[in-house]
Amino acid sequence: MKNDVKKSANRKHNIQYDNWGYVFIAPFFVIYIIFSLIPLLTTFIFSLFEYYRVGLLTVGPTFIGLENFKAIFTAGDSLGKYFLNTLIMWAMGFVPQIIISLLLAVWFTNTELNLKGQGFFKTVIYMPNLIMAATFAMLFFTLFSPNGPVNGMIRSIVDKTNEAAIGVQKPMEPIRFFSSTAWTRTLVATMNFLMWYGNTTILLMAGVMGIDNSLFEAARIDGASPSQVFFKVTMPLLLPIFVYVFITSLIGGIQMFDVPQILTNSAGTPDRTTMTIIMKLNNHLQSKNYGPAGAISVLLFVVTGVLSGLVYKITMSKYQNKR
Repeated sequence: MKNDVKKSANRKHNIQYDNWGYVFIAPFFVIYIIFSLIPLLTTFIFSLFEYYRVGLLTVGPTFIGLENFKAIFTAGDSLGKYFLNTLIMWAMGFVPQIIISLLLAVWFTNTELNLKGQGFFKTVIYMPNLIMAATFAMLFFTLFSPNGPVNGMIRSIVDKTNEAAIGVQKPMEPIRFFSSTAWTRTLVATMNFLMWYGNTTILLMAGVMGIDNSLFEAARIDGASPSQVFFKVTMPLLLPIFVYVFITSLIGGIQMFDVPQILTNSAGTPDRTTMTIIMKLNNHLQSKNYGPAGAISVLLFVVTGVLSGLVYKITMSKYQNKR
């Protein structure tokens, strides 16, 4: 009897921790199911239904199959044009972003350079990432408006030049940046570059710091130049992080919305050349036209998955085990 009592007492004191892991990871799955999985499935369902509002009248939901997908391809607005606009503005911002971020990452992690004040500069280049895109867009809209500071500085320089050349001030017409496709796209790309190059630099720095420093030392001892070290040692070993940055940036670029939305007042001016695919999706949502909005969302999901898979397959093929 005494042994049985002792065994039962020991069982009470021996707490089982095996199942506590499920308790700690449960919040993630609960939040994911409520805020991601259910909306995702709902979007797929809405894409197959006629469901919209006219005033206070709600039409649907009525199952119509793939008609919403046919409608968005046969409508007057070209979905391909908006997708091309998105890719162009993303590429214009991403190319300088990745080049400058690579240079900064290599400089900051180079033990031979031993740059001073690295902590300060890392903080400064990351700070724009903390500013809301809406704030950036409003700032650029104010700076480059016809009566903004940029036009004021250009007008002042031109007036002084004319006065010095011909002795007469000729008033200059303000440059209407937002009436030019090239200028508007450049401004959108510049804002995306400024907001994200700091984050990209930090990621690439983490990748470079993960490379064994003895490899760089061995390359230098063998007489490799700095450019050879970069292209023959750094880039091949940095490729997995580089691909991650490329894919995440591509996904973010396809979802580009807030900067061109605010900068062009949701019109995609001039002539919808800065209208992105998400801006078109937002127009359907504002008009309560949930069917085509769901169809566009599904297409974006498929296109994003296909492009990301292709990029990964092409760039990471040599890292995959082959029989």
